[in-house]
Amino acid sequence: MFGKVGRFTSEVRAELAKASWPWDPNEKGFKRYKELWDSTIVVIIAMVLVGGYIAVFDVFLLNIVDLVTRP
Repeated sequence: MFGKVGRFTSEVRAELAKASWPWDPNEKGFKRYKELWDSTIVVIIAMVLVGGYIAVFDVFLLNIVDLVTRP
């Protein structure tokens, strides 16, 4: 069992070494994470916009269904 865990750990390390991380390893401080922050902000803005679109569409459809089913 410990052999499998060791092999798994070494495979994970090998795969992580191949990964492209979203920061510049040569930069120091918070400038290092500029691409990561920019991408995070874009994702948050997209989530707010899509959430707003869905909310408006939901209210619109709710009003349509209410008009159709009102006695």
